[in-house]
Amino acid sequence: MEKLTWTGSIEPLNLFFFLALAVLVISLVAQILVSLVPSGGGRAAYADGTMAADKGVSGFIGMIVQYSLLVTLGIIVLYVVAGVFMGTGAGILGGMAQQLLPVWIALIVTYALSITFKRKLGLYGKLFDSTVGMIGFGLVMFWVFAGFFGGVLDFIITHDTLSQYSGMKNKVPGTPLRGVEEGEYAYFLLGGDNLARDVFSRLFDGAWIVVLIAPMATLFAFMVGITLGLPAGYYGGKLDTILSFLANLILAFPVILLFFLLVTPEIRATGIPNYMAAVLFFFPIAFFCVLLNSRYYTQPTVRTPLLIIVLGGLFWAYLSLISNDGAIVSNDAYTLPGLPTGLDWINMPAEILVVFVSVVFVNAPTVFRIVRGLALDIKTRDYVAAAQTRGEGPWYIMLWEILPNARGPLIVDFCLRIGYTTILLGTLGFFGLGLASESPDWGTTINAGRRLLSIYPHAAIAPAVSLLTLVLGLNLLADGLREESLRD
Repeated sequence: MEKLTWTGSIEPLNLFFFLALAVLVISLVAQILVSLVPSGGGRAAYADGTMAADKGVSGFIGMIVQYSLLVTLGIIVLYVVAGVFMGTGAGILGGMAQQLLPVWIALIVTYALSITFKRKLGLYGKLFDSTVGMIGFGLVMFWVFAGFFGGVLDFIITHDTLSQYSGMKNKVPGTPLRGVEEGEYAYFLLGGDNLARDVFSRLFDGAWIVVLIAPMATLFAFMVGITLGLPAGYYGGKLDTILSFLANLILAFPVILLFFLLVTPEIRATGIPNYMAAVLFFFPIAFFCVLLNSRYYTQPTVRTPLLIIVLGGLFWAYLSLISNDGAIVSNDAYTLPGLPTGLDWINMPAEILVVFVSVVFVNAPTVFRIVRGLALDIKTRDYVAAAQTRGEGPWYIMLWEILPNARGPLIVDFCLRIGYTTILLGTLGFFGLGLASESPDWGTTINAGRRLLSIYPHAAIAPAVSLLTLVLGLNLLADGLREESLRD
């Protein structure tokens, strides 16, 4: 078998793609330059106060940008469609497009349902009125679906991520395997790494590690920050002073040094990360306890069974998270027993637990300061005074009056913070902190490929571009949410 080219038999499309891309880039640069020149008024106003479209050079360049962008996106869609039907006949891109068929289907269904029912979906539905938000959402959901279908269901990956294949060390993208057996995928679509493993399979297997840890760790950090930030801002006084001092103390500590300390074998042997997990992971239980209790305080027949069911499930998940192999801490000196192995339904390896705890510990103080500031502002509003006049309890006011009215900034910060956490996870993997050296996460893969970057760049570039697109998508999604939340 011959080595695959990037586009195979659909190579004639390349000329049109690069022409459209060149026109798009040139027109964007021209639009930026024209915007720097003072204008004498390029728009006309109608009698009803509405504005006409841009006139003159600015309007013409804007039209070129719009159409060149549509043409570029259209050609990309043609690449994907041709790849889905032709497979490796359309080259490396075609082979990847065909392997990613479950992702394309999931994206189409998600967009179709979301756009159809967007008026009933609140802020999420309004996101689809924003072009920037839709693009960001698409990039984020691409990697969510890719991680799920690749890392969980194994629908996307073409080869075992830990297996080494003879003659495939540092091979370039599109290299065929030697002696392919029946039922085995014939190519390394993105080449082989320095240990002769398939870069394509490791890329999408490692995506699940990123899209699982980053949002979940950020969510836990928000629960910690909200649970502490709301009372600090609402009550003020000594409670605010103490909690703010602790938050500032943690923020003053260098982040990378903190991670170095937490992942060292000596610190891990003492069980400090496990004790930190036992404390930090308890905050979601406390959050939901006060949330449900404050909401249904006047309805004990509903509140009591609901608390038993929800808190029982959360406490089971809590014990499962902090337990590993039947113990919370296990070293040469002592063993602190945890959940029995048969009841431990959440499998979180010790190295991932350390990274998870570290990310929560670092992000929670920043979230605390944001929530505290919002609470200080919102507690002065009239509707909060009205709730106090009605005799509502403090936690009801904090969770059902202040928090919903702070959701806009918090949702935007949540998306941005997932991006920061994604970069942080990549940095940890790059420095070899926490995760195992054979882990397919993107940071570890970039670190393994950087040693031969000048000779075989594909092994490091693929995960680096993936990290870039995911973080870009999260930032665009946050911009779209901010834009729509400001319209409320």
